[in-house]
Amino acid sequence: MFDPIIENERSVRNSSQRSIFIYIFIAILALSVLIFFFKDVFADRRTSDAGILKNELYLNEDLVFTDNTRGANRWAWEFGDGAGSTLQSGTYHYVKAGSYIIRLTIDGELRVQFPVTVKDTVTVKDTDTALTINGPTSGVVNEEVRLEAEGKGAQFQWSFGETGRVDVNGRTALYTFRSPGKYLVRLTSDKNHPVTHIMYITDPSLDTVLVVPGEGERKIIDDIRARLQAIADGDDFNSNYYYLTSKYLCNNEKVTVAVEQDSVRKTNDFYTYCMGLTFGGEISVDQAQLTISPNASCATLLNIKQHSARIVNK
Repeated sequence: MFDPIIENERSVRNSSQRSIFIYIFIAILALSVLIFFFKDVFADRRTSDAGILKNELYLNEDLVFTDNTRGANRWAWEFGDGAGSTLQSGTYHYVKAGSYIIRLTIDGELRVQFPVTVKDTVTVKDTDTALTINGPTSGVVNEEVRLEAEGKGAQFQWSFGETGRVDVNGRTALYTFRSPGKYLVRLTSDKNHPVTHIMYITDPSLDTVLVVPGEGERKIIDDIRARLQAIADGDDFNSNYYYLTSKYLCNNEKVTVAVEQDSVRKTNDFYTYCMGLTFGGEISVDQAQLTISPNASCATLLNIKQHSARIVNK
């Protein structure tokens, strides 16, 4: 017998079940859309997992490079000397000492870079490592310079050529020149033959601005400033860096740079200063003045005025 009450309850129950299934289907569909959305949005926000084994090596060593970025398919390595590679991992051999910026582009989008310094190979003539002096080749009067002895030995003596006697004992030498000029630093040890190191000491109040024949002082200042600003802005490091060292510094990467930034003064060698521009944040180079000593043929000091371009929220 047909019972309208029972049939009505059955119809209501079936309708509720269908509604539950529809809600479940909509929830699953919405969840799938969200998963696809987040996967699509954040897929390009991956970080690289690339690196080089050493950032300082000698000419007789190979550069070891590798990338383990998840999901990567294409690699474009640039070694800073015009050579490159499309391998995920491998080795590369430099033929010239110098400072380079290695750049890696992953899948045409993700980019990362590494600085590397390649030093001349030191020839070992016997069981003792040859004695060498590591440090700048220029400085400023009344500012301390630091030199390091590299090589085996227990006793080290330094003569900086200004006093005519032994000035410092020990592997590390800190010395302040009182007068400008060209000095021959002499280092002796109990294990090796003596070695020498030339230092050009500048007095900024006495030096004259370097002027290239046919060009005015302003053109030189603007040229140097523009090249340094290009490095600070992330342009190609090697082309700008070696342009400056070749044209103005006689290829001497250890020329002293006197920097004034945000009312703070400090000194450094030219290579370290330029690397600081690359990784030091937003820097605006305001002035760049190159000077030489009257009796020197190459630049001995670079005066820089710059400021931080970052806006500090108070």
